[in-house]
Amino acid sequence: MVCHMGEPRGLTVGAVARLAGVTVRTLHHYDEIGLLHPNGRSEAGYRQYTDDDLERLQRILFYRELEFGLDQRQALAGNGDSLVHLRQQHRLLQERIHRLSRLSDAAALAMEAHQMNIKLTPEERLEVFGTFNPDDHAAEVDERWGTTDAYRESARTAGYSKADWVRIKAEGEAATRAMADAMAAGLAADSAAAMDGAEAHRRQIDAAFYRCSYEMHLGLAAMYLADPRFSATYEAIAPGLAQYVHDAILANAARHKG
Repeated sequence: MVCHMGEPRGLTVGAVARLAGVTVRTLHHYDEIGLLHPNGRSEAGYRQYTDDDLERLQRILFYRELEFGLDQRQALAGNGDSLVHLRQQHRLLQERIHRLSRLSDAAALAMEAHQMNIKLTPEERLEVFGTFNPDDHAAEVDERWGTTDAYRESARTAGYSKADWVRIKAEGEAATRAMADAMAAGLAADSAAAMDGAEAHRRQIDAAFYRCSYEMHLGLAAMYLADPRFSATYEAIAPGLAQYVHDAILANAARHKG
C-alpha cells in the first residue's frame, strides 16, 4: 500500500496501479462503484489520476488493510482535512497493535507452560487466551518436552482455575512489558531495568509452571531466537524485542553468577 504524494499530476491507471500495488481491475472497480474516480485529463482527453485522487486512494487502501468493507471505506475515505484522516489512521493502528500485542502475550504464555491440560470451559478459555487455542500445540509439546523434568513438573497447571490463568497471564505480560519499556527508553539490555524485567520473567515461569533455573532460562532465551514462532511473538510487541529479551536474560544470568 504505497502511494507517493509527490508524484506528478496526471497519472494513468497503469501507473497508479504500479505505485499502489493494486491491479488495474481493482481501480476500474473502484471507479465503477463510485469509490474513486480519476479527476484529471490528459491533453488527449484521457482520464487520469490527480494528486488528490492518490491521497484518497491511500486512505481507501489503508482502510482495506484494516478489513473495512467497501461502504465503510466510502465513508471514511471521503474528502476532508488530511491531518484529521492521519490522526484517525494512527488511532486505528494503535488499537490494532494493542489487540495483537495482547494476543501474542497470551500465545507466549501458553507455549511457555509446556503443558496443555488446562481445565477451563470453552467460554473461559476464549476469555483468557482469545483466539489462541493451546490444545493446537499439545502434540508438539509432548513430543519435544514430554520426557523432561520440567514438563512433568508443569502438570501442576492442570488444576489452575480461570482466576489463576488470568493472574498468571497478567504477571507474564508485566514482565515482558518491563523489558519492552526498557528497550523503548533506549536502555541497554544489560541495564538494571532490563535485567530486572528478565528476572521477573524467570521468576514468573518458576512460580507458575516449573523450576526455571538461570541455566534453563538461558535455554529459553536461545529458543526465543531459534524458534520463529517465539520470535514473532516478541516482534509483534516491538521490532527487535526478541533479541533484546534474549540479551537481557543473558545479562541477568551473568549478574546472578557475579
